[in-house]
Parts: sequence; structure tokens; C-alpha cells
Amino acid sequence: MSEIALVIMARYPEVGKGKTRLAQSIGAESTFELYQAFLQDLARRFAGWKYEVIWAYTPPDQDFLAYANTLLPEPEVPMRAVPQQGPDLGARLYQVFQTTAQQQFTQTILIGSDSPQVSRDMILQAQQGLEHADVVLGPAEDGGYYLIAMRQPYDVFSGIPMSTDVVLEKTIEKARQQDLKVHLLDTLFDIDTQLDLQRLASLLQAEPALAPATAACLATMKKRGFLA
Repeated sequence: MSEIALVIMARYPEVGKGKTRLAQSIGAESTFELYQAFLQDLARRFAGWKYEVIWAYTPPDQDFLAYANTLLPEPEVPMRAVPQQGPDLGARLYQVFQTTAQQQFTQTILIGSDSPQVSRDMILQAQQGLEHADVVLGPAEDGGYYLIAMRQPYDVFSGIPMSTDVVLEKTIEKARQQDLKVHLLDTLFDIDTQLDLQRLASLLQAEPALAPATAACLATMKKRGFLA
């Protein structure tokens, strides 16, 4: 077992649940298909690699691990799944780091499932960043972050207004108030709106290997007239 946990925060895919802003533009069914493609690309990129993959999922009453195993050509590749716990996103993120620390992981790298273009190289850079920093953050263009990594479960979440454009700024402030050293990775964009989706489509048209399932899904959506 690896001493490093790679946690993917995810929602069990259901039509009409999650990514509501995007669904307003492309419809609930297309959003559902797209999110499943995101999850498939993430599962195939990271399962069986050098880290222990753990899905932190919501809603907690779903059998997410059984679903995750359907995303892989070889389901015997070991993955784990834990339900998200807590009244809000900050509490759930903190709980994940507490859980992995209790399970004796020496480092935890956590990513969201809204950026299927997150590469192995970005994860490696996060691990390298933890060699000299307490907190590693991957800034998102919307003011949040697509990645956070720590060696211990520091509370850099309480009181942060999640889903706002000051999440990254306030998280850095909270870390520095605790005398924690922060390292920033390259900035990336999440997929929340149709404009974001158009950017992703252009990126994957040039480099479909970054996220093959998503590239194929976007090609189908373009035929349906959802993308230019």
C-alpha cells in the first residue's frame, strides 16, 4: 500500500443532481453523461498508479465504490471509497484529511472531479511541493482551488466561504496564520459553465489523450449542437 493517498471528491452521478449551472445551459441528461466521462477519465488515469486512490463521495447512502469499479477496464485494480461527512464543504474536506491521517497516510493529495484535465504530472508536482511546504494548493481561475495537499490535517477550512471567489485567498491567509508554508501549483480552470466547457472542448480537440472519455463525450455533444 502506498503511503500517499490521492483523494478524489466526487458526487454519485444522478440525472438532475450536481453541476446545476452547467445543466441550465446543456440540459440535465447531457450534464449527467459529461460528469460520468469526467469520473471515467480520472479513474483510468489514477487507479493502479503509484498512489492509493480513495473516492470521497456524496450522497453517503450510495454504493460509490461499486460504481467506480464499472469505470475501469480491469475492476480488480484496488480503489477505496469513503462517504463525505460534515455539514458543509469545508467540514467535509477537513474530515477527509483527518481520516487519511488516522489511516497512517504520510501525505494526502486531494482533487475535485470538476477538472478531468488534471494530469499525473500535476499530482507529482503536488507531492514534490510537500517536500518543503505544509500546504500545497492548485489555484482555480474562479478563485478556488482544484487541488489541496497536506502532510497533516491542518484546519485551513473553518470559516472559509466556500464556492466564492475568495476561497484560495482566505485559505492561504488561514494557513499563514498557523505559520504554515504554502506552495502554489499552476492555475487551472474548473468546468462550471458552458464557457468553461467550450474551453475544455478546444483543449481536448488539440490533446484528446488528456481526457479521452470526456473528449468523446464532447464530440457527441458538438454533433447535438450544444457546443460550437
